[in-house]
Amino acid sequence: MKAKKKRRNYDLLDKDPKNWKGVFYYNPADSRIFVPKKYKYRGYTLNFGNLFTYLIILGFILFWVMLNYMRTW
Repeated sequence: MKAKKKRRNYDLLDKDPKNWKGVFYYNPADSRIFVPKKYKYRGYTLNFGNLFTYLIILGFILFWVMLNYMRTW
C-alpha cells in the first residue's frame, strides 16, 4: 500500500488568530508566500514568516530604485 501524503489544512492556519500580528500574517510553518486575508473577499497578503517574502519585497525595492536611477540619466 502507498502511504498517504500528509496534506496541511491551510484554512485552519489562516483562521488561527495566533498567526496574525495585527494586519500582518506571520507563520513560519506555513510554506505559502501569499495567503488570504482574514476576510477572504479583501484579497491576499504576504506571509512574513516565509523567507521568500522578504526576497520579494527586496526585489520590488531594487526594481524601484533602478527605475528611479535610470530616469535621472
